[in-house]
Amino acid sequence: MITAFARPLLALLSIALLAGCDKPQGDNGEPIVEDPIALGERKARVCMSCHGPRGVSRVASYPSLAGQPREYLLEQLRDFKSGQRKNPMMNSMVASLSDTDMQHLAAYFAIQGE
Repeated sequence: MITAFARPLLALLSIALLAGCDKPQGDNGEPIVEDPIALGERKARVCMSCHGPRGVSRVASYPSLAGQPREYLLEQLRDFKSGQRKNPMMNSMVASLSDTDMQHLAAYFAIQGE
């Protein structure tokens, strides 16, 4: 169980970890194009602390993400980011995500049920 004191710290740590998921660069400084699923997997490490390994939750209060439709996951992430869907933890977790980040995460979790 996460205490009220630990939540802001966890959110800050998560944002810092997600910020470290920048695009890798080749020797010429150009970004290396990577598979969206692989990018999503790297970004999803933070999510797994609550939603479980590969998005299969071990705790009833955190939904499993594995195998959910990609568009559904993307819509939920966008709704958390916009504030349309309210959850203090999730709203802070997605605050720094770009739409591309959210697409990668949704793609990764969607294929986990296959």
